[in-house]
Amino acid sequence: MASRGKSETSKLKQNLEEQLDRLMQQLQDLEECREDLEPDEYEETKRETLEQLSEFNDSLEKIISGNMTLVDELGGMQLAIQAAISQAFKTPEVIRLFAKKQPGQLRTRLAEMDRDVMVGKLARDVHTQQKVEILTALRKLGETLTAEDETFLATHASASLSHFQKVTAGLVLISHFGVMKRESYRLAVSGSEDKILALASSGVEKAKT
Repeated sequence: MASRGKSETSKLKQNLEEQLDRLMQQLQDLEECREDLEPDEYEETKRETLEQLSEFNDSLEKIISGNMTLVDELGGMQLAIQAAISQAFKTPEVIRLFAKKQPGQLRTRLAEMDRDVMVGKLARDVHTQQKVEILTALRKLGETLTAEDETFLATHASASLSHFQKVTAGLVLISHFGVMKRESYRLAVSGSEDKILALASSGVEKAKT
């Protein structure tokens, strides 16, 4: 019975990753052909893709709500989707690697970017944006950052990314203390930082008693 449940979870995760890959490919294709599109056409297509991501997030929320095993398996995917919806993250490949919990590949991509910017193959502003996203993803995946990377992140993080980090920090606490509820996910999507952190604090206090 346990093995069957594990198999079903694995299959569910694979199906969800395939759906996310498709949506990330849409975003990537859109960015690659941006110069060939009229501004209104680009914005409309991007809006539609983000709406599809939001619908996907709602479905994911229903699937994992109240199931701590699925929270552990799919929580990273939901954080990545929320980052994309809020546009705290703008790089489809980084979002994809974040969702699949692949810190090794994120670090490889970062090393390649650092090399490319040094030899002039990558614009410095693009490098900065993507490096911030990768470092944030690594931190959310529990990876240790160097002091230099922490300083870079603190210096260059955008307002939307800083807000995303605060809200999701609350969700991590909620999950850790076993009080993850569907309402928590709704608050995260809506960006209600004060309520998320209050709920997290409540979970900590309950765990102490």
